[in-house]
Amino acid sequence: MSDLVLYSTQQDVAVITVNNPPVNALSPGVPEGIAEGLAKAAADETVKAVVLIGGGRSFIAGADIKEFGKVTSGEKKREGGLHPLLYALEDSVKPVVAAIHGQAFGGGLEVAMACAYRVAVAAANVGQPEVKLGIIPGAAGTQRLPRLVGVAKAVEMCQFGDPVKVPVAAKLGLIDRVIERDLLEGALAYAREVAAAPVMKVRERNEKLGTAEENAPIFSAAREAAKKRQRQLMAPLAAIAAVEAATTMPFAEGVKEEARLFAECLFSTQSKAMIHVFFGERTVAKIPNVPKETVTYPIKRAAVIGAGTMGGGIAMNYANAGIPVLLKETSQEALDRGMKTISRNYAGSVAKRRFTQQAMDERMARITPQLTYDGFDEADIIVEAVFEGMALKKEIFAALDGIAKSDCILASNTSTLSIDEIASATKRPQMVIGHHFFSPANVMRLLEIVRGRETSKEVIATSMGLAKALGKIGVLVGNCRGFVGNRMFGPYRREAQFLVEEGAAIEAVDKAMYDFGMAMGPLQVGDLAGLDVGWRIRKEFQHLEAAGVRKPLLEDRLCEMGRYGQKTGAGWYKYDENRRPNLDPVVEDLIGQVRAAAGITPRAVDEAEVTDRLLYALANEGARILEEGMALRSVDIDIIYLNGYGFPAHRGGPMFYADTVGLDKVLARVREFHAQHGPLWKPAPLLERLAGEGKTFAQFDRAAAAGA
Repeated sequence: MSDLVLYSTQQDVAVITVNNPPVNALSPGVPEGIAEGLAKAAADETVKAVVLIGGGRSFIAGADIKEFGKVTSGEKKREGGLHPLLYALEDSVKPVVAAIHGQAFGGGLEVAMACAYRVAVAAANVGQPEVKLGIIPGAAGTQRLPRLVGVAKAVEMCQFGDPVKVPVAAKLGLIDRVIERDLLEGALAYAREVAAAPVMKVRERNEKLGTAEENAPIFSAAREAAKKRQRQLMAPLAAIAAVEAATTMPFAEGVKEEARLFAECLFSTQSKAMIHVFFGERTVAKIPNVPKETVTYPIKRAAVIGAGTMGGGIAMNYANAGIPVLLKETSQEALDRGMKTISRNYAGSVAKRRFTQQAMDERMARITPQLTYDGFDEADIIVEAVFEGMALKKEIFAALDGIAKSDCILASNTSTLSIDEIASATKRPQMVIGHHFFSPANVMRLLEIVRGRETSKEVIATSMGLAKALGKIGVLVGNCRGFVGNRMFGPYRREAQFLVEEGAAIEAVDKAMYDFGMAMGPLQVGDLAGLDVGWRIRKEFQHLEAAGVRKPLLEDRLCEMGRYGQKTGAGWYKYDENRRPNLDPVVEDLIGQVRAAAGITPRAVDEAEVTDRLLYALANEGARILEEGMALRSVDIDIIYLNGYGFPAHRGGPMFYADTVGLDKVLARVREFHAQHGPLWKPAPLLERLAGEGKTFAQFDRAAAAGA
């Protein structure tokens, strides 16, 4: 037997233990080891039944996702996959009991469903999450699952990929017994109970498959939901079609149809993009010069300065993570307003049954509102979240320098300002770092962690770990104007405004990006975030702007009119009482005035130009950021854009998208725009170099890592 799979006997029951930490993935050698153990049990006359169990913290959490890349690259052929093992489990003359703890996801659940029986501890989860990687179950999951749980639940599980808790799975018929105490002991007892009972193979069970008349509305509703909730994604529709095949075809034919649909998804750009994202979320946690063993500071108490939209949301993050937090404001009115917003946000979650009233009360109790710095000397981290003004931020950090204990991390939520300049107001620049949360801070997953010139490795390591504790994806970035996300977002939104000035309709610019897959168009995003935020930043940096370079004109004019976006009921759009956007003749008149004053003759702008100018503005600036080392890898940029800016996961992020287009094609288009629109479109040297070498941004990452 392989070290990946262990075999033992407990009197008359064989125990096959998967031993592939940390999650017992179905890596090469694991299916073969299980099959070998099964054959050994079959040959042993003293064995009456078999228990298949996972060692460590899980049953089998799924396939080894790295193997998919080997198949799509041609390095490896996908032949029988798991099917030979699954048929061996299902056809075993000695019943096999799958004993589940931790997770049985994807291929792990497919293995369990091929067993005669399934038992599990109540805390375990089961599911078919493949759709989140842009694929569908590929080892008869879409065929066996509806035979166990019924068509409606199988469609839901395969279409959305969300985990199902064991008590629910037991009611559905997926789990045969919930084990209350020791899993192995319970599984052995259950195996002895059923050892002599006749077994109905799952693939031969058709009683839950329903009729065509019963199933038609299920599939119709699922496809309608996919169009609305899983816009542009091919895997959810393929999953629905595969489950439908289980209801209309014999098992063997349904398996063939599932395999065809699986291959279509696996070899698609969407799947490659989503697998890129899966690994990217793990890659961004690795900082080349900050080793795993770096000492970190314990974060047991927090403090936040500013109870506005950002400060209140940040305080909620700490409270949600079980960390008591002081929340300071300068006036009672502002403090009361901030606490009221926090309470309203929590009440909304209770109303939606995300957690209980008791949980809300506990979280509210962890937030202490105050007007002074009392207790700040005991905080392990202090987060400044006031508006974007360098003078105010330096004043606050100078005050904190005299209050905070020596090992307290001082973090700024600034979205654009220099961490080094902020740190200069203190005598401890090594303890200063940027923690750029994204609005709403209690919802958005991204935390841009900004390394200052003197920020210590310990503070960086603590911040990366803290991001995880707060339920965020922390991405380390360098200290430059706008860091990574907003530095790229500037050219993106700049081009959106230029396009409107040149003749594109407001709604056409937003629709082009929405149709590409973005959560919102760039002008709608401005209205949502507040146009005054950018206006304030532009005024802050006005002295740094180069003379003679074209600047967007419209948003400053909108702000001068008091049109800040949704918060004032009007920005690019006019908003009704439900915050629905409507075109406003006032803005159309303004656009005409701005064009006339600037001497711009409007022209026809097609969707392709809108899409290319916006997306390649991101990629070109991203290339500069990479070359400067402000992002460690192109995937770091992608993860920032997916989790902070609504970039569609099935496109992989702006840098991955540029790679899929081909950097030679991107460069050719950038050169066109450079010739037409001037110096703002000068091609990034890295883009020119990689395109000339026939390489990708991802390959640049590997070269950089090799030299680090």
